[in-house]
Amino acid sequence: MRILYFAWVREAVGMPEEIIDPPPEAVTVGALIDWLATTSEGHARAFADRDRLRAAVDQAFVGLDASVRGAREIAIFPPVTGG
Repeated sequence: MRILYFAWVREAVGMPEEIIDPPPEAVTVGALIDWLATTSEGHARAFADRDRLRAAVDQAFVGLDASVRGAREIAIFPPVTGG
């Protein structure tokens, strides 16, 4: 599974993307984020406040309760604002 990071999430994690093999219990975006937070200090910092995160599964915006089963790509980013 390919994980993409954007904006300050990328800066905290220290990389723009990574390829992972998540554990079987990481079946939702939120569970995946919880697991990723255990993989490094940078991940833990980036994912400390889940209310500040948004996600897309295979390029479709989703909530943190969305399934990641069968997903090829997960993007994690801060809320987008416009103007």
